[in-house]
Amino acid sequence: LIAANEEAMGANIVDLRGIAMQRLEARLDRLEDTHRSVIAAAYENLAGTNQIHRAILAMLDPTDFEDFLKNLGGEVLQILRVDAVRLVLESEIGTEGETAVERLGDVLSVHPRGFVDVYMAGTRTGAARSVVLRQTGALSEAVYGPDAAEIGSEAVLLLNFGPGRLPGMLALGAADPHQFRPNQGTDLLSFLGGVFERAMRRWLS
Repeated sequence: LIAANEEAMGANIVDLRGIAMQRLEARLDRLEDTHRSVIAAAYENLAGTNQIHRAILAMLDPTDFEDFLKNLGGEVLQILRVDAVRLVLESEIGTEGETAVERLGDVLSVHPRGFVDVYMAGTRTGAARSVVLRQTGALSEAVYGPDAAEIGSEAVLLLNFGPGRLPGMLALGAADPHQFRPNQGTDLLSFLGGVFERAMRRWLS
């Protein structure tokens, strides 16, 4: 109707009402796009929250440590839709002790004191973070072993096991190099890490 009205008036007349309507239409389109983006983000956040909650419930099911580790590499891995889960513990025990611990499963790896800080820092400088999202680097083979070549990105969670205990690390690896990116939010992963370290304190005690 606006276009027909402008044609009827001819080319020598400027219809300010028509210009105003066009601007309002453009503004309405932008508002609708923003509205759709907000709704999509809300649904995505809800889906992510449900996913983390399901993973935590599955993580709390096992009644012994060996089943706990197997569950990490099984049901928990599938719920989180990642390709690798690794629990890294620091230790000052000898080689024989490390071998005994690593027999508990491929999910667990033991490293010397200080490894967690070095791995989480990577090439970054500045204050340490409790959750790091990034593409995998040169040290990834020490965590993922033979599977390192297939891991493109990772979420690394720092684990605090309490006073007098060395720190640990939970690494979630994905084949997609863009699944974990530094600009993504980390609130849900921080919550997952907090629950995980509290569950681990029970086994360590």
